[in-house]
Amino acid sequence: MTKLGTGLRVATLTLATALATTLVPAVAQAHGGGHGHGNSGNGSPAVIQLPNGFQPEGIAIKGRTAYFGSLADGDIYAVNLRSGKGKVISQGPGTPSVGLKIDNRHRLFVAGGPAGNGRVVDVRTGAILKSYQFTTGAGFVNDVALVRKTAWFTDSSNPVLYGLPLGRHGALPDASAVITLPLTGDYVHQAGFNLNGISGTPDGKALLAVQSSTGLLFRIDPRTGVTKKVDLGGYALTNGDGLLTVGRTLYVVQNRLNKVAVFRLGHGATSGVLKKTLTNPNFDVPTTVAKSGKWLYLPNARFGTPATPDTTYTVNRVKR
Repeated sequence: MTKLGTGLRVATLTLATALATTLVPAVAQAHGGGHGHGNSGNGSPAVIQLPNGFQPEGIAIKGRTAYFGSLADGDIYAVNLRSGKGKVISQGPGTPSVGLKIDNRHRLFVAGGPAGNGRVVDVRTGAILKSYQFTTGAGFVNDVALVRKTAWFTDSSNPVLYGLPLGRHGALPDASAVITLPLTGDYVHQAGFNLNGISGTPDGKALLAVQSSTGLLFRIDPRTGVTKKVDLGGYALTNGDGLLTVGRTLYVVQNRLNKVAVFRLGHGATSGVLKKTLTNPNFDVPTTVAKSGKWLYLPNARFGTPATPDTTYTVNRVKR
């Protein structure tokens, strides 16, 4: 179980309150199908318990292991998806871990939220391989995508992306090589939370990112920073958070709506058609999403619920 000191609990509660109030205000929860408590036919749990007080936000899955980052202190927690058992594999730096992505070299790329940084963790040892300070001013480094040998991070407080260009055999760059990419084109920076979840387009040539404050989805050229609004047929991604692209299917978590919008992307990912929405009666402000086989897994961040060392947190599974 993650232990939180008094000072850290106060800081964590402040962060959780800020997240709850800067995101678009809550609306009535969506209800419907999905999978509640219990096990599937192969014995894997449909609901996974995380440590009390953990405050999850990001998720990444490799094989049968899921990794979660803590908003409370930045701990990284690994869970076996078959047994539901887990443990802390990397102690946090005392600042939040937000969005996560894992590569084929057992490296977890972690967005550092209000600390304005990102770090890379070896999930086999828990060691921090490198840390990068993207901004020393006001910022919220929110999510990360691995696309064509670059790790791209969003900043919900600034109209830029940060990039880590990977070298030969995936070598991590020096701090001097970090890219700060200003955004131009259709994107208009707003008050509150802006760019949040990020993913690659199906062809890997561009990026997709959702703007939480407007519910708009943008296609971003990673060479120039030029953005183009993606035509979703009028569908608003209210409370848009984590993104996942699987082939031409795009999954968008709408956190306070307690649902996932599923789109079929058009050629070049300049448009998308809503195919369905997914929900679960156990959703309690899910933030991010990752897949394992036919399943999607989403952690409940429970924004709006007072964060204490005894607050419970879960991960829920839905069929994709």
